[in-house]
Amino acid sequence: MLSIALMVVDARVAALQPLRSNLSLLLTPVYYMADLPVRAWDTGYQLVASRLDLLAENERLRAEALLTKRKLQKLATLTEQNVRLRELLNSSSLVDERVLVSELVGVDPNPFTQRILINKGESDGVFLGQPVLDATGLMGQVVEVMPYSARVLLITDATHSLPVQVNRNGLRAIASGTGNNELLELRFIGDTADIREGDIVVSSGLGQRFPAGYPVGRVVSVSQDPAQPFADVRVAPTAQLNRSRYMLLVFSAESGYGEIVPALELDEPQSEATAPDESAAAEKADADTVAPVSGEGADAQ
Repeated sequence: MLSIALMVVDARVAALQPLRSNLSLLLTPVYYMADLPVRAWDTGYQLVASRLDLLAENERLRAEALLTKRKLQKLATLTEQNVRLRELLNSSSLVDERVLVSELVGVDPNPFTQRILINKGESDGVFLGQPVLDATGLMGQVVEVMPYSARVLLITDATHSLPVQVNRNGLRAIASGTGNNELLELRFIGDTADIREGDIVVSSGLGQRFPAGYPVGRVVSVSQDPAQPFADVRVAPTAQLNRSRYMLLVFSAESGYGEIVPALELDEPQSEATAPDESAAAEKADADTVAPVSGEGADAQ
């Protein structure tokens, strides 16, 4: 009866409002303790779920980062390749001879020789002794021709030599390989010859193998010994022998190819009215590629 009377009075009279507020203040810890297990469970669940979500998100972000890095590496590779191709095409537009772009496909593992394998061969008109260069300088010459590939002897091979001259004053010499792809040696340079560090060395064309005027290297050291008849001159090749992937095969009259295909010029393609003998030797091609040579012309080479 007391409870009913208190409820009726509380519902109709505001006199018990302060008492109810004080009682609710005293009961707050009880409510908190009663709700504590539920809140503890929810908090623990959220912590575990949040950690799992973070771990999963970290794995996803790590995978995305790896994929992005791979794409960036591929993009950087394609960018560098594009730059090298542009340099190569630009160098082919500066030479007077006809050229053929080739790609490196192999390197001779023998440490005592400097040879590479390219993806152009006899079917593309490649011939023995053909000069090879990259976008920055002379690389070497073809020493073995196969149907669809060829071997190139680099100018730094210990068995290779070529006639050169100093671009500054025309001083002639012989550039011989040292077996090191970063160094050449100039032979038969007099002890009093006018040559100094920084001089540009170019091919002289006297050997009837390499056309004249192609950059070969830059003088990096000149050592003069009064007891020796010749100076010790070292030259760093301008060509990137250990980095170039694309290179140019040069077709020129100096190398002997012009006697078989006299119409090989950079800017003038073959006409449709070519004579029967000439059409058997070459076909119409773009300005920066060379026409394939027929079997008869290749055998003649």
